[in-house]
Amino acid sequence: MNAADTQTTGIILTETAAREIRTIIEQQELDAEKVRLRVGVKGGGCSGFSYVLDLTETQKDTDEVFEQHGITIICDPKSLLYLGGTTIDFRDEIMGRGFVFQNPNAHTSCGCGSSFSV
Repeated sequence: MNAADTQTTGIILTETAAREIRTIIEQQELDAEKVRLRVGVKGGGCSGFSYVLDLTETQKDTDEVFEQHGITIICDPKSLLYLGGTTIDFRDEIMGRGFVFQNPNAHTSCGCGSSFSV
């Protein structure tokens, strides 16, 4: 997949989010060479779909694979239909800290930012 395709169909991870993921990997004493960031969606949440982030060593043959800032991101093809072009950032602010999704496919998002509808 070339850089132009990644911007429109891939998942974009900011450097800030990648740094936080590396910190979590270190804190949980996971094998940084084997661990993958699984990004996906599941039904539910206040807007219809919820975002899923998981650190795993399990990768399926059908998973789409992206490399961003030294983090290997995997996403199943069905989730990628909803997540293509999504940017994942990490914010640490007074009102809270956590991963933030900027999804160009979402028509509406809930107030907490953890679910969306298409």
